[in-house]
Amino acid sequence: MEVIKRIAEVPLFNGLPRAQIEKLVSIVVDKTLKRGQTIFSEGDEASGLHVVLAGRVKVFKLSSEGKEQILHIIGPGEPFGEVPMFAGEYFPANAETIEESRILFFPRVAFVELIKREPSLAMNMLSILSKRLRQFARLIEDLSLKEVSGRLAAYLLYLSDRDNKSDKLELDIAKVQLASLLGTIPETLSRILGKMDNQGLIEVQGRRIKLLDRKALEDLAAGGKFLV
Repeated sequence: MEVIKRIAEVPLFNGLPRAQIEKLVSIVVDKTLKRGQTIFSEGDEASGLHVVLAGRVKVFKLSSEGKEQILHIIGPGEPFGEVPMFAGEYFPANAETIEESRILFFPRVAFVELIKREPSLAMNMLSILSKRLRQFARLIEDLSLKEVSGRLAAYLLYLSDRDNKSDKLELDIAKVQLASLLGTIPETLSRILGKMDNQGLIEVQGRRIKLLDRKALEDLAAGGKFLV
């Protein structure tokens, strides 16, 4: 009963009738993973869909030199690995837990058959894929066109918007992971956070950050220059 309730709360499965939820329960593999466990590696066969029920997962690429670039941080209720799963291909990136996590795994064949029979599930999946595509487009733009300070400002504003435009934020990932997500190194991230604090844009207390000058952050996120 607990698994039925938790699956029904996942946005991907919104609107599914009880009978379809029960079919999902009949095929799901419920996993609890420790921090730092690999879920899949680049090149593995995409044998199914994963959904985070609790905890967080990073999806990332590794360069030939071993440098990590985080593509997504996946939180509770979010699916991942869906595109290669539908295409019947291989995972193009790695996935690893960044804290103890509970992951639901839905085998590909059974899940695709369920989508064929349930249009509302297909529409939910299209919505999620569209959102993920916008995130990728924004990531590519940020990494190629913006300086690190602009990427950081955009991320802080994203957190604020996610929390109903609250000016009081708390980073939900470690700074080393945030640096990877922004395409930089922890030392550069810490230096820019310090400069933003000194210039009155933000106030930093560990993971807690207060936005003091939203307009300046918006200008910086839009490509404005950061005062040295």
